[in-house]
Amino acid sequence: MATATRMSGAAVPDIRRTLHLGPGYEPRSLRFIRPEQLGDWRLKVYGIATVSHMPRPALVEATVDLARTVLPEPATGGERSGIGFVIAHDAATVCFALVYWWQAANELHQRIYTSPRDDPRALIPVAAPAAGCVWELDIIDFERRAWLDDVLANPAGPDIERYLARRLDAVV
Repeated sequence: MATATRMSGAAVPDIRRTLHLGPGYEPRSLRFIRPEQLGDWRLKVYGIATVSHMPRPALVEATVDLARTVLPEPATGGERSGIGFVIAHDAATVCFALVYWWQAANELHQRIYTSPRDDPRALIPVAAPAAGCVWELDIIDFERRAWLDDVLANPAGPDIERYLARRLDAVV
């Protein structure tokens, strides 16, 4: 039975005892890999892997190829700026390919795919995707802040080139 602690007089379950958290947290490398132009789309390509490693090239290329097929067309005009980013996440037990693009000025749209580790090109859509794991969310947060600073709230006006020049490389 889970234990509880008291906060403001109410019993609160001890989440550490009620959730199966799996193995302990291990930092991972978040790396900018390269810029990518797919037709009128301009993307930043990121990778996530265990510390001191890069995602496997097959997963990176599968992620970029997937972006080519799932990004909406036309890339520019209407509500789209033709700007986005992708993440190739070489996770411990599976692979993830995440495709993001900016739409309606302040909205981040996404498509998430997964594959077995031994076949990173066998990507299929995730039926009920999460917003992201702690490592993916770090890249998303970096990109959100850069979009806000360089495009939406820039006193000099939107600066897409400055946004595209910002890149995250970190161990989280």
